[in-house]
Amino acid sequence: MSPPDAILNPVVATAIAVFVGLCIGSFLNVVIHRLPKMLERGWHAQCAELRGEAPVPEPAYNLVVPRSACPACGAQITALQNVPVISWLVLGGKCASCKAPISARYPIVEILGALLAAYAIWRFGPTARGLAACVFLWALLALTMIDIDTQLLPDDITLPLLWAGLIVNLAGIFAPLKDAVIGAVAGYLSLWTIYWLFKLIRGKEGMGHGDFKLLAALGAWLGWQVLPVIVLLSSVVGAVIGITLIVFKGRDHQLPLAFGPYLAIAGAIALFFGEPLVKLILP
Repeated sequence: MSPPDAILNPVVATAIAVFVGLCIGSFLNVVIHRLPKMLERGWHAQCAELRGEAPVPEPAYNLVVPRSACPACGAQITALQNVPVISWLVLGGKCASCKAPISARYPIVEILGALLAAYAIWRFGPTARGLAACVFLWALLALTMIDIDTQLLPDDITLPLLWAGLIVNLAGIFAPLKDAVIGAVAGYLSLWTIYWLFKLIRGKEGMGHGDFKLLAALGAWLGWQVLPVIVLLSSVVGAVIGITLIVFKGRDHQLPLAFGPYLAIAGAIALFFGEPLVKLILP
């Protein structure tokens, strides 16, 4: 079997997807942790500028620098301590220097990045559609975790995701371009309308603007036909998880609950099963 044929083999391609997905998952952990902090620093700098104040000099902080370090003791994490999943297991989920616990969420995100990529490549093959699906799912994973942490869906991810969907569908990879454009517009306007109706009736905001942009991005990737499925699925998932948290975790039902993760989960489901679900729900 020649090297090109080996790569096209579904089993080999899926194995490669697992490896790449683990590495991307490790990078997503950096994005999830640092991007909100980067945005916050930028907002503070803009506020200082509006007040006419000189910005306070700060060390560089982005997705590349500084090097990853233990938040408890500040010890830098070496390359061998940063191998996806394996390093966490070898270290026993603790910092090598101070033995402070390392959240299990880091390997969980890495594993999810691998599983999503593996299933996308297994389902769509090592094709443009499979690779695009991986990018789509990794972006949704990052948005989900950021929204859980901060109730924020950064424009730095949602807007590029929206444009990427339109670009991908120039070739009709997931939906005809016309359906993708309508999906983007309809996705944004549907939640925008619900937002303002809720605000007029209840006098308070019911969701963030990032939710509009995320649903617009999902519409741009998958077409307008799947939007009712996504909204229905996200509402069901949100209701189930919300009720579960209230009943078993004692969560105050008055506290706001991030809606972005449910949209992301519904979008991932629609990516793989959108067509049969559309036929089932909207015959």
